[in-house]
Amino acid sequence: MHKNYLLLLALIFVNLFSFAQKLKGKEVNISGVVLDKETNLPLEYATIAFFSKAENKIVTGGITDAKGTFKIPVPTGVYNISIEYISFKTITLTDREIKKPENIGSFLLEIDAESLGEVEIIAERTTVEIKLDKKIYNIGKDLTTAGGTVSDALNNVPSVAVDIEGSISLRGNENVRILINGKPSAMAGFGDTNVLSQLPAEAIERVEVITSPSARYDAEGTAGILNIILRQKETLGFNGSLNITVGSPETAGVSTNINYRTEKFNLFSNLGFRYYDSPRNSFNDTEYFDKVIDGVTEAPEFERIIEDQDVTRINRYYNASLGMEYFLSKKTSLTGSVFYRYGEDADLSENFSDRYNNDNLVEQTLRKEKQDEAGDNYQLALNYITKFNDAGHELTADLQFEKGSEEQLTSISEDYLLTNQTNPDAIQEEIVNEIEDEKEYLLQLDYVLPIGENARFEAGYRGNFKNEIKDYVLRQEDISDGSFFINDTITNIFDYSENINALYTQYGTKYGKFSFLLGLRLENTQLKGDINSRLSDSELQEAFGFPIDTEFNNNYLGLFPTLNLIFNIGENDSETEESITLGYNRRINRPRGYFINPFPSRSSRTSVIQGNPNLRPAFASAFDIGYLKRWDKLTLTSSIYYQYETDSFERVEENTGQQTTDGIDIIRTIPVNLSSNARTGGEFGVLYNPNKWLRLNSSFNVFQFKTIGEFNGVDYGVKNTSWFARFSSKVSLPAKIDWQTNANYRGSSQDAQSYNKGIFSLDLAFSKEILNDNATIALNARDVFNSRKRRTLTTTEFFKRYNESQYRQRQINVSFRYRFNQQKMRNERRNNDGDDDMDF
Repeated sequence: MHKNYLLLLALIFVNLFSFAQKLKGKEVNISGVVLDKETNLPLEYATIAFFSKAENKIVTGGITDAKGTFKIPVPTGVYNISIEYISFKTITLTDREIKKPENIGSFLLEIDAESLGEVEIIAERTTVEIKLDKKIYNIGKDLTTAGGTVSDALNNVPSVAVDIEGSISLRGNENVRILINGKPSAMAGFGDTNVLSQLPAEAIERVEVITSPSARYDAEGTAGILNIILRQKETLGFNGSLNITVGSPETAGVSTNINYRTEKFNLFSNLGFRYYDSPRNSFNDTEYFDKVIDGVTEAPEFERIIEDQDVTRINRYYNASLGMEYFLSKKTSLTGSVFYRYGEDADLSENFSDRYNNDNLVEQTLRKEKQDEAGDNYQLALNYITKFNDAGHELTADLQFEKGSEEQLTSISEDYLLTNQTNPDAIQEEIVNEIEDEKEYLLQLDYVLPIGENARFEAGYRGNFKNEIKDYVLRQEDISDGSFFINDTITNIFDYSENINALYTQYGTKYGKFSFLLGLRLENTQLKGDINSRLSDSELQEAFGFPIDTEFNNNYLGLFPTLNLIFNIGENDSETEESITLGYNRRINRPRGYFINPFPSRSSRTSVIQGNPNLRPAFASAFDIGYLKRWDKLTLTSSIYYQYETDSFERVEENTGQQTTDGIDIIRTIPVNLSSNARTGGEFGVLYNPNKWLRLNSSFNVFQFKTIGEFNGVDYGVKNTSWFARFSSKVSLPAKIDWQTNANYRGSSQDAQSYNKGIFSLDLAFSKEILNDNATIALNARDVFNSRKRRTLTTTEFFKRYNESQYRQRQINVSFRYRFNQQKMRNERRNNDGDDDMDF
């Protein structure tokens, strides 16, 4: 428990027995005011204590009111007076003689950077902290995400981008590890980042951008780690909030959190429901080239095919969590929690396919795909922490179990609307039934031992054991009688396990202005799979066109060293903060189950996506140099980075050599290990708050990547430079109205086969405090110009394709948030989330 709570209890005890003090001398009233030095706002609940040296104890004290003022009756005498506020530097007046009523003045408290590892200020603006191994973005009141999701909030964090399909990238690299409260979680959908679009943005407390992870973290993710810390109210008493959202396209959501804390336990809960219609669309224009087979030129069945797809998506999600932290003693606590999520999707896709020869439309089909999906996830977690002393000597243990299941039922039909065939073969209808079950166990132990005043030793173990089973059944229509039969070529059961055992140790210390953290992690990765199909190994190999091992068990043992340095420039009492950081780490990129499963998708007859069971993990070494300078109203951050990855795997498109029943070449997309990938880049960020009514936030990232490698005799080497930038402004208007603007631009890029055009989007939002500041109503429009579309030109030796797709259309939301018993409670202790900040 934080020392301020103990101090407050002591003050309450003293005041209850204040009559005893009256016997010792005359009481006089001492008054004053306590303010935040940075914002000049009053600090409510700041504690003022009067300590008597003669009696070696606190004689009396009190707390500030909503205006930051205090008025405390004090017996005459000589005292040391302390003015304290959680996460702010304490002010102490020594040997102060109290003999008459007086106002002892105004006290401007400034943030204590060292205590921010334990306490966060929930402020109007987003702030950034630089640690040895991470940047911490404390999320302020971001109006553009009001009523939005965690994915929407992440898209406003510097270095992070969320593309139109919900995929998350860090510095332009999508191989990023997503953690919730420092651990893999069912709330992140077992690594499926699209699940983050189902959680409300208001749940985020802060985001840790970990581009140079220390040895304490899992080595997964060559780009780095995004650690999303969710809010857990810990203010004494009963408090909570209610959020209601409606929007267009059709959106409705409600969520609530209720929290109750006493000195012995902390009870927290969240409930939420979200319904939304999320239509998407896609357009493909493909030109097919002549093929040369054994010296003979063969013309394609169709020279050009244009596909226009519209998808209606109705989604319903329910989520609930309940947890309790129980304080076994002043230094030991046990926390248990349960999380549950249930979702239903109903998608209807209509894909018109127009086929041309000599610029004449010769055939048109309509492919309809109806998909119903239902699934749930739950997570049980138990955390134990014991602190051997107040110096940071502690032991933590985490046990977590997660289970998820999902069932999809898809019916696919395709009909000719126009054809020049005399007797066209009927196109088979298909019914796909897919059941997926996932389980994951996590066991983690962490031990921290301070050595002296400025050094710390850490060691720990993490075991992560994951299994997913996908039961896939494809039934196709028998044209002769209309019955359905099981397609033996595609039907399968894919059983895939990923087991990771890791040991780590690290040591950190501080010498004056210089600090370092040196660590080593040993990980054993087991990737184990069993493909249960009615086809033999040789038949599978012939069907897929590459060797298939239906039972594989691969083990990879790796050492992952990490080194993080920080040098603080300038004097400790300087008005500015300035630092230089240097980081090195080695990482691993493990292929997920959907990258391994070789059975192709069925969303299109002519373009399929399949996995590759021969994929190996990729390994990367990364270097990062960062610089930060902070003034009173301006913060500058910058860094340059370099990463070299071996056995990197990327998706490539190729002609399978197979054709549909109506003679169209089947193109597949498949991931392969492409030898090496080098990435170099730099980023620059500015946080500027010139006054109380204006806050500006911008960032710029430019990077170059170079890939060397070939597959099936095709050279996929490429060198490309791209960039992305964002700008945000927040203006406080009269009548308690706030106006926020966010602009994002992602520059064009190119890989081995495709050129991707730039993407621009603009978000606007307005909010107003109502009901005596107990509630907020907000209006926001995301992607105002409806311009967030992916436009790609892909060229191979067999075809050239232009694609334009939009995963989410312009969204307008109105949200209402009501807070009870927390309107002015600005301070919250952070969760114990496995944070290993080196705050000496």
